[in-house]
Amino acid sequence: MKRHISQIQDFMTGKPIVIAPHATLVDAYGLMFNNEIRRLPVMVGNELVGIITLSDIQRHIPPYWEEADVETQLTLVARKVGDEMSDDPITIAPDDTVQEAAARMLEYQVSSLPVMLDEHLVGIITESDIFKLIVNGWSSEER
Repeated sequence: MKRHISQIQDFMTGKPIVIAPHATLVDAYGLMFNNEIRRLPVMVGNELVGIITLSDIQRHIPPYWEEADVETQLTLVARKVGDEMSDDPITIAPDDTVQEAAARMLEYQVSSLPVMLDEHLVGIITESDIFKLIVNGWSSEER
């Protein structure tokens, strides 16, 4: 099998939208919805402290939010990102390969990896980014 040597930096989303751990789950959901994304790196200053996904948030949102009782709505509004995020996320460097990213995602059963350069968040690569690479590669081979 051919090894894929494309680097992360060529396929990642640079300058990802981030959130602080003291933000509410409602704030995180709003950022995700408005930006059409499903995960947010969680930052304290310049330090990556976690990652929160849409699935993490959806575990706490009742299916019919508007019909939920006031107590449930207030509880959700008060829940913080820091309470529900995954601590110490698995990361990757921008000069690592896409194959290494895919292998790491499989090994740790995660759908994205924050991209770190010298302790600074420079991007994020997701399973969707890798799928796009595969689809584009396959369509090029068929020509």
